[in-house]
Amino acid sequence: MAVERIGTVARNTKETQISVELVLDGTGRAELHTGVPFLDHMLTLFTVHGIFDLKIEAAGDLEVDAHHTVEDVGICLGQALSKALGNRMAIARYGHFTVPMDEALASVSLDLSNRPFLVYDAPSMADRTGEFETALAPEFFRAFCQHGGVTLHVRVLYGANAHHMLEAAFKAFARALNMAVSLDSRRSGIPSSKGAL
Repeated sequence: MAVERIGTVARNTKETQISVELVLDGTGRAELHTGVPFLDHMLTLFTVHGIFDLKIEAAGDLEVDAHHTVEDVGICLGQALSKALGNRMAIARYGHFTVPMDEALASVSLDLSNRPFLVYDAPSMADRTGEFETALAPEFFRAFCQHGGVTLHVRVLYGANAHHMLEAAFKAFARALNMAVSLDSRRSGIPSSKGAL
C-alpha cells in the first residue's frame, strides 16, 4: 500500500493562528477559511487544478490588513509541502506549466530542490482586485518558497485584468507543482546527481 503524502502544520503568533493540511495525492477538495476571500479563491484554484486536497483555517489581524495572513498562509503551505514530501525520494522534482486566462498568460517553472528562491516577474497591474492588494501575491509565493524548499519562477507574460493575471499564475503554479511532486516509477532514490536535496 502506498504511503500517504500528507503535511500538517499549525502556526500561532501574535498576528495569526493558522492550521494547514495538504494531501499531495488528493482529489481536488478544498476547505479554506483564511478570512481573505480572494486568497481563498486562488487557493481553491490551486487545489482543484493541482489535484491536491487542502484544508486551511486561519485567523489573522485583518483589522490591520491582509499582509500577515497571506504571508503566514504561504509559510504554512510551504512547510506542509515539505512535510508531505518527506525525503523527496522518487519525485519528478521539476515542473513547468503555462496557463492562459482570457487576455492574460502566466508561466510557472519550479524545482523541489530544497534551495528556496523566488523570481516573480509580472507587468504592472491594478493595485487591487476587489479588496485584495495585488502586491501580496509575491509575498505569498516568497513565503511558500522559503519554507517549502522550492525554487520558483512565476512569470505573468501579459494581461490587462489583475484578477485574470493572478488567476493564471495560481493555476500554472498548481499544475507545475502537481508535475513536480508526481512519483517517477523509474526512480527509487533522490532525484539528484549529488544523492541529496
